[in-house]
Amino acid sequence: MSVPDYMQCAEDHQTLLVVVQPIGIVPEESFFRIYKRISAVSQVNVRDSQRVLYIRYRHHYPPENNEWGDFQTHRKVVGLITITECSSAKEWPQIFEKFHLQKEMYGSTLYDSRLFVFGLQGEIAEQPRTDVAFYPSYDECETVEKRIEDFIESLFIVLESKRLDRATDKSGDKIPLLCVPFEKKDFVGLDTDSRHYKKRCQGRMRKHVGDLCLQAGMLQDSLVHYHMAVELLRSVNDFLWLGAALEGLCSASVIYHYPGGTGGKVGPRRAQGGSLSAEAGNRHRPGALTSNGINADTSAEIGRAKNCLSPEDIIEKYKEAISYYGKYKNAGVIELEACVKAVRVLAIQKRSMEASEFLQNAVYINLRQLSEEEKIQRYSILSELYERIGFHRKSAFFKRIAAMQCAAPSIPEPGWRACYKLLLETLPGYSLSLDPQDFSKGTHRGWAAVQMRLLHELVYASRRMGNPALCVRHLSFLLQTMLDFLSDQEKKDVTQSLESYTAKCPGTMEVITLPDGLKLPPVPFTKLPIVKSVKLLNLPTSLRPHKVKSLLGQNVSTKSPFIYSPIIAHSRGEERNKKIDFQWVQGDVCEVQLMVYNPMPFELRVENMGLLTTGVEFESLPAALSLPAESGLYPVTLVGVPQTTGQITVNGYHTSVFGVFSDCLLDHLPGVKTNGCTVEVIPALPRVQISTSLPRSAHTLQPSSGDEISTNVSVQLYNGETQQLIIKLENIGTEPLEKLEVTAKTVTKEKLYGDFLSWNLEDTLCQFPLKPGKIATFTVNIKVKLDFSCQENLLQDLSDDGISVSGLPLSSPFRQVVKPRVETKPLNPQESSKVGDFSHVKTLEAILNFKYSGGPGHAEGYYRNLALGLHVEVEPSVFFTRISTLPATSTRQCHLLLDVFNSTEHELTISARNNEDLILHAGECQRIAIQVDKFNFESFPESPADGAQLANAKQLEEERQQARGLEINSKLDICWKIPSLKREGEASVEGVLNQLVLEHLQLAPLQWDILVDGKVCDCDIVVTCQVGDPVPLQVKLTNWSKHSVGPFALTMMPYQDYQNGVHNYDLQDAITFVGSNTFYIDTVKPAKDSVYFGALLFLYTGDFYLNIKFHEDNCSRELPLSWLCLPSVHIRATEPVAPTKL
Repeated sequence: MSVPDYMQCAEDHQTLLVVVQPIGIVPEESFFRIYKRISAVSQVNVRDSQRVLYIRYRHHYPPENNEWGDFQTHRKVVGLITITECSSAKEWPQIFEKFHLQKEMYGSTLYDSRLFVFGLQGEIAEQPRTDVAFYPSYDECETVEKRIEDFIESLFIVLESKRLDRATDKSGDKIPLLCVPFEKKDFVGLDTDSRHYKKRCQGRMRKHVGDLCLQAGMLQDSLVHYHMAVELLRSVNDFLWLGAALEGLCSASVIYHYPGGTGGKVGPRRAQGGSLSAEAGNRHRPGALTSNGINADTSAEIGRAKNCLSPEDIIEKYKEAISYYGKYKNAGVIELEACVKAVRVLAIQKRSMEASEFLQNAVYINLRQLSEEEKIQRYSILSELYERIGFHRKSAFFKRIAAMQCAAPSIPEPGWRACYKLLLETLPGYSLSLDPQDFSKGTHRGWAAVQMRLLHELVYASRRMGNPALCVRHLSFLLQTMLDFLSDQEKKDVTQSLESYTAKCPGTMEVITLPDGLKLPPVPFTKLPIVKSVKLLNLPTSLRPHKVKSLLGQNVSTKSPFIYSPIIAHSRGEERNKKIDFQWVQGDVCEVQLMVYNPMPFELRVENMGLLTTGVEFESLPAALSLPAESGLYPVTLVGVPQTTGQITVNGYHTSVFGVFSDCLLDHLPGVKTNGCTVEVIPALPRVQISTSLPRSAHTLQPSSGDEISTNVSVQLYNGETQQLIIKLENIGTEPLEKLEVTAKTVTKEKLYGDFLSWNLEDTLCQFPLKPGKIATFTVNIKVKLDFSCQENLLQDLSDDGISVSGLPLSSPFRQVVKPRVETKPLNPQESSKVGDFSHVKTLEAILNFKYSGGPGHAEGYYRNLALGLHVEVEPSVFFTRISTLPATSTRQCHLLLDVFNSTEHELTISARNNEDLILHAGECQRIAIQVDKFNFESFPESPADGAQLANAKQLEEERQQARGLEINSKLDICWKIPSLKREGEASVEGVLNQLVLEHLQLAPLQWDILVDGKVCDCDIVVTCQVGDPVPLQVKLTNWSKHSVGPFALTMMPYQDYQNGVHNYDLQDAITFVGSNTFYIDTVKPAKDSVYFGALLFLYTGDFYLNIKFHEDNCSRELPLSWLCLPSVHIRATEPVAPTKL
């Protein structure tokens, strides 16, 4: 026997072999359709008996194997069923002749045969025949199964007769010697009468009868015959047949212990188990008839159990039988099949290691020169058996050998499809799957080198099959899952191969379905490049949407009455992991930043890289990038435009690398860090672009709030100068600009006087709503007023004598000479006081915020904020190095003296109200005197006296001081002008004023008015009167303070000024008072006045002055002297005019 049956199992020993073959030309589909129906009748209950007959069908069986039918009867073809097509009566004789020829092929062993004829109708078909069945067509053959059952019963009758004939002990009859084909030549010339020969004949016949009993369903009898055969054959050292007897004993024991079968065919063996259990149920019934008609009792069961081998003994007997087979070279097939049967039994017993020993033995059994198909079958069965015992990698090893055998060079037409199919079946054994997701979890499983070899073979088989899509899929899988194990050269080779394949068939994300239904999932390149983090970026600061606070409060959920709930907090925490606290805007370009790196040893070109999103219609704008070899972390920004509003979720990204299109989902990338994947898209808002009349600044402002400034402009101004900033607002979006609010924030530490920035928004708002593409103009006035004061020690090199005074009337009797400094001048004044001290440039910075909105976003309560940074460099123009006051001729006026220093490099003109222009050369300092009316500061708020409000006292005092300085400055109206540069500005004294100067400039709360002859006396007013006429004199006191004052006593003392420093008070003979020369004024309440009347009489002509003195009393002593300052009185007495005589 040369053709092994690798599907053999122990229970096949009880089956009858029936061959089903076609005659003539029969369509393969039709043949196997009938064959399937025939093979379904695999077991039949024998009529009038409890025995079950098992049939094994084959559609192909080598005739040489049939010659071993005496050695093991289950190898003998006992039934033949032929199927043919016949369309006419003329063809029938030829077909029937072929049927007889077919029977002759197995004629020596056949018990019975049948011929099924399809398509023939007429007289021939109507003739009743037992061995031939006629059917009109393949569809009209309902009785096929019934005829098969009748056929099997006929086989049983023959089998039973042979069993009874062989089992009957005919004393005197010579027992024939049963032989296997290769033994016949060895037994020629042997002594047939020897005892040894007879025992051999008896042992072999006992073994043969055991086979027939087993086939006939008599398990107990077969066990008895096998035991007897073993004893007889062992005694004569007939090892080949002894092994067969032992194997028969093992098979019968296996059938008894494992009624479900060992071959993996669950359906039929379950029925067998049921029949055995039914038989076992009758074993204990006394008087029950057994299959041979002999009364049985309980001793039968005891005998069966005694003769049956235990599960352990079964394996030992198999080992012994196989060792005996191994002694015969021509019994290799028998030995191989016995190993296979033992392995199947051990697999059920879960004794994997012993099973592997049997399989290892089967591998090294030498058979004749096998064909390639037989080799493939052998390796495939070995693989299947190793799989059954749990040796998955060993199973995969033999499966791969079978696959390689399919494409052996010796085969004229290699079966690459079969090779590919077998290679796919090896994947689980090598811990490989075709799903790349299985390789993203945990550590790598399996031997990477073997896995790569197998994947390369899959690629090669796919190419030879002519399926480039499969090549691309497997190469992509190799590159994705085995990247860490590939050398640099292998990475280059694999990528080159992949590019050559994708040039013909690009890789896609579609599932590839093979003809057998296996699905190959897509392989996204998540490692080319490797993404380490995904971060959704907020919009630029100028484009970020903000929610109006009043509307924000309305959206706060008030579903829960609790201030805090751990359940709510937990759910919010989970949501925060996914949702981001900023928003994107419909129609605006949004960005997602990926940190990637290239693991390849060469430059990696990634094309068509974009975002994968859900939830909102999103237009992804693909990008192309080139990553250098082993680049390290590299930032990549992917952009897109949301077209609608709602929640948008970034699920991943798509790429095209080496011609393979990949959709990489973040859920499949467990190592990727992300700040969240879901963001809200709000309705569209307008976009505004700013351009200004000033140049852009190289200085970048860093506001404390962290806001980013989109545009920075700079300008250089002199202190006190004003310049206009023209801002153009262009609507570059698609929505109309409907609302605009402008605010300013100064971020400098320098003290400013007045409004630094001012504007009028009404003219700009008149142009709204501003349609897309339109421009609105907005004007901002920049006015820089820093401190104009300068420390006195900076001008130590300038003596008082060198300072000229401008604007002071030279005729004033109160002109004072400025005292020279006592300080000693330095030896080198140019070094101690440098011009650079005066030309120190100061910097002012401010931020203009434009809060704007429009379109659908405005309706939802959103706006945008655009910031413009303003950098102003302020150069000093003039300094007020010193300030002082001189009293004027009027008590309600004074002279303000200012030392003005020109710190510029140009000639400069200073002008003040009611004063002539003063020209100052570069670096020159001059004094200017300005006569001003005193100010009433009582209208400004007083500082609080309450100690609890001391925190606000200082601030309030500063506000009062600032208000005073502002009023004084507005009255002075000091301006400067640089003619050469055509630039001008104002100079403020607000930072120069000190407390002493303010006191001198303040109008006293007590207002004293002296009227002579009804005329107010003040300044240089001279009242003229005539000698001899009484002159009315009034002293009026108005109290503007907050408290009552008085009473007061004033004494009028007239005198004459000789203009040489001598005052003559001895004027009793020249002036007399009508009444007392002392005036008494009662208490005056706040905001009230009091008048005292008197009179003077001049006796001589001349210029007279009145010196008014207060009496020293408590009232006058408590008040400051500045409150008791009375105007000067100058009276000129003239000769009386003579009356005109008519």
